[in-house]
Amino acid sequence: MLRRVIRALRPLLDKPIAIQLRRFVVVGALTAGLQLALLWLFVDTAGLNYLIGAAIAIEITIICSYVLNNAWTFRASQNVGTAAYLSGLFKTNLVRGTAIPIQLGVLAALVEWAGIMYLIANVAAILISGLYRFALDSQWTWG
Repeated sequence: MLRRVIRALRPLLDKPIAIQLRRFVVVGALTAGLQLALLWLFVDTAGLNYLIGAAIAIEITIICSYVLNNAWTFRASQNVGTAAYLSGLFKTNLVRGTAIPIQLGVLAALVEWAGIMYLIANVAAILISGLYRFALDSQWTWG
């Protein structure tokens, strides 16, 4: 039974969108690690409020994500040349900028209402807003 399911799903896993999604997840995992490190640095070392620290960390990782995704994830449709590259950076900032309230809202809800540590809550917030970001970025920024 399991073999039949795997055989049925294999073509879906090899399609370009699946490859892009896997690469997007890898880039997301790397930049999520960076975001968590920055968040910890801003909150525990610099003494910022966790929501302010998260907003700053998110913007830094938006830029890093764009550079990596443009070079690797969406290589087939990457933005090349100064104008296209900057246009793509602007578009991804708009896409991901609209995800910031989602991520910060989930983060605040988990910290304030559920009592979850801010770093763990931020991981959940990244995951929840990640599918939204992939859907919009893949269609608009690199579509």
